[in-house]
Amino acid sequence: MDPDEYQPRVSRWGQVWRLVLVLAISAVAWSPIVVHQWRSNRLWFAVDLALGLVSLVLLLWRRRYPMTVATTTAAFSAVSGSVGGPATLALVSLATRRRWREIVPVAVISLAASLVLTRLTPSTDANPLIDVTLVVAVIGITVGWGLYLGSRRELLATLRERARRAEEEQALRVEQAQTGERTRIAREMHDVLAHHISLVAMHSSALTYRTDLGVEEMRATAGIIHAGATQALSDLRHVLGLLRDGPGDAVPEAPQPSVRDIDALVASVRAAGTAVEVDASGLAGDVPATAGRTVYRVVQEGLTNARKHAPGARVRLLLSGSPERGLSVDLRNPRAFSSRAGPSSGLGLVGLTERVNLAGGRLSHELGRDGEFVLQVWIPWGP
Repeated sequence: MDPDEYQPRVSRWGQVWRLVLVLAISAVAWSPIVVHQWRSNRLWFAVDLALGLVSLVLLLWRRRYPMTVATTTAAFSAVSGSVGGPATLALVSLATRRRWREIVPVAVISLAASLVLTRLTPSTDANPLIDVTLVVAVIGITVGWGLYLGSRRELLATLRERARRAEEEQALRVEQAQTGERTRIAREMHDVLAHHISLVAMHSSALTYRTDLGVEEMRATAGIIHAGATQALSDLRHVLGLLRDGPGDAVPEAPQPSVRDIDALVASVRAAGTAVEVDASGLAGDVPATAGRTVYRVVQEGLTNARKHAPGARVRLLLSGSPERGLSVDLRNPRAFSSRAGPSSGLGLVGLTERVNLAGGRLSHELGRDGEFVLQVWIPWGP
């Protein structure tokens, strides 16, 4: 990753504490010689102060021109103690880029400049070995701190990028699941609508071409047309607005399942090894075909999730409803403790939620305090 991609923007507070730290380092570095400069060489004092101010200004471009600013401030520090703070910050900023071909030359210049300034500093007990060791230690700590900051910034930038990509991929998967569920609903409705419309077309054609029909026969035929058209419109309301794709939409599918087919579904799940308790005593009346298909898909997805994520667990299914109260599905199973439980993508519930919403209902799922997974769905009895 290029260093310019993970360098964060410096806030106003960040600028303030950096300035305070730079001034503090400059004060410490300048203090051994400032009195000597003022008393014996005012020109050196003025030059030192001027170079310090110029270096402070140069720090504004340390990210745009890191090598130039770091090299210039390091060279200034050979004759200026007040440049110590800006030179330190420039070297740290350069080290965050973690490019040794840039760090090594500037570190060598900093070492040479610091030794020159040390020689210019008035001292009677100066030990060259101690001076070199101290300067090398300071430069090493400065470079090490910059390398650490650069590594940490790159890591955070990488994690943020991964999180962003994961969110985009999850959003794409959710969108695909919703679109797939809408398409699946449209395909399920194909044969139903085709049946009703073909019935209307057939009987209306009879009214058009036959002239020997009596009044009662015409009334009966008109009633059949009215019933078929009404039912087709009722079913169409549930898929209005869906976009259909793929050549399979033109191919009639097998009759779609309803509430009556739940018994066969449960039997197949039991045969696969899942214990299922069903209570449908609360169902009053014949469930409409469209609502029945939604209930069937809810139960199918719930049993699939239980078999996938809680293999061997006992599933309890409660079905209830009436034209006045609507249809309710309550499906519960204990949380899986088996190592055979499959990974969860959550897309099955996303598609199921989309289906229930399109039917005008609501869906909720949660993990109860007793460790039991609960899936609850309510949909209206009819349109």
